Amino acid sequence: MLKFIVKLHPEIAIKSKSVRKRFTKLLENNIKIVLRRVDEKVQVRNNWDNISVVSLLDSEQVRLDIIDGLKRIPGIVQFIEVTETEFDSIDDIYQKALELIGHTIAGKTFCVRCKRSGKHDFTSSDVERYVGGGLNQHVEGARVKLSHPEVTVRLEVRDDKAYIVTQTHLGIAGFPLPTQEDVLSLMSGGFDSGVASYQMIRKGARTHFLFFNLGGAAHEIGVKQASYYIWKQFSSTHKVKFVTVDFEPVVAEILENVENSQMGVVLKRMMMRAGSQVAEKLGVQALVTGESIGQVSSQTLANLSVIDRVTETLIIRPLIQHDKQDIINIARQIGTAEMAESMPEYCGVISKKPTVKAKIKTILAEEAKFDFDVLNTVVENARVMDIRDIDTEAKEEVKEAESVSDLPEGAVVVDIRSPEEEDANPLELEGIDVVHLPFFRLATKFGDLPKDKEYYLYCAKGVMSQLQALILHEEGYSNVKVYRP
Repeated sequence: MLKFIVKLHPEIAIKSKSVRKRFTKLLENNIKIVLRRVDEKVQVRNNWDNISVVSLLDSEQVRLDIIDGLKRIPGIVQFIEVTETEFDSIDDIYQKALELIGHTIAGKTFCVRCKRSGKHDFTSSDVERYVGGGLNQHVEGARVKLSHPEVTVRLEVRDDKAYIVTQTHLGIAGFPLPTQEDVLSLMSGGFDSGVASYQMIRKGARTHFLFFNLGGAAHEIGVKQASYYIWKQFSSTHKVKFVTVDFEPVVAEILENVENSQMGVVLKRMMMRAGSQVAEKLGVQALVTGESIGQVSSQTLANLSVIDRVTETLIIRPLIQHDKQDIINIARQIGTAEMAESMPEYCGVISKKPTVKAKIKTILAEEAKFDFDVLNTVVENARVMDIRDIDTEAKEEVKEAESVSDLPEGAVVVDIRSPEEEDANPLELEGIDVVHLPFFRLATKFGDLPKDKEYYLYCAKGVMSQLQALILHEEGYSNVKVYRP
């Protein structure tokens, strides 16, 4: 039997009774949705101050899958893995503790902490002293230290059962979905927009995705895959929309009519106008961007102020004070960095000398030259889809590759993992040529490979290889598939 105890985020615990009840009920339901994909009979119980998870499928793979699922559910600050055992005496508890966690305190300082409920002829302190003394005596190098020990051994005694904490895992914290109102995140596929979307999800806001296409089909494919990944990892308990707006006509209108230095701010204002119209159609109250103060010319305080005046819709910028490296670090932590690094470049509005202190009067004068029928038309023609359909689309696009685990004669596998991944776990295939070409070199180097071969892209999880295959297909390389061993 596998058992986990989910600890509530402290901000949930301090809410009023009615709010806390609603939040914990949502969290309980979300845990059930995620973990029933692992074990359809998993038991999830709301205990008010924690949520217990029990699976009777006692296998290592199920254990790892449950841990992975709980780590990605908003509202969980941490969860502990426990082993349940029956006992007749304190010595029984000690013997089980020695068996399960003795190896974790070898050569370290430790203390024992016990919580007890029920009728017993001993106290919590008695358990702590007995178990601590036994471990101190029988584990080599272990030494009791009550203040600031290296390891804290945690026990819980309830009636005739003892629970021994074998491991503590960290979650992503935040609030359960959907405890906040829905938001619409402007996705470019880069580091910033992905991290901003993740931050809103972990704060309990169901996050829909809006993509302004400035770079053609390849860019859209990449952003769809990045958005789907974020949804799948952190908010798959709830349905969301992915919206595409073809913004190339808007860019063309700006390039033709707007003074060069003002183009960047005008483009952002057009995006906020369009975003507000889409949000209203979806019944969403706020827009989310990945902007950070001073990162580029359009993100100075003066320019952001002018951009915000274009709409009454709330604009949320969760990364406003983050440094770029902070954002990249979070992207690596949540798994979106590789996709951001490999996203196709697009050329939108590039000013030679962009203004960093836009004036509202100047901007309004430039916008007076703009044909707003162009903006209204692209918004009316926006394509709205259920984000779950992105995966279906991708599988249809590379369905042959998706089913290929046995490579045909003459096939060439292109290992697109980073050099570090490749060195740590080399790909060796008997009788098959393997070409090492990191994903960030595909755009410039793939065309150098012989044209008369069939190429099968390979990466560890299959996400990056699928994305890159779709992009190469759009560029005319029909001889590219995906290898999934």
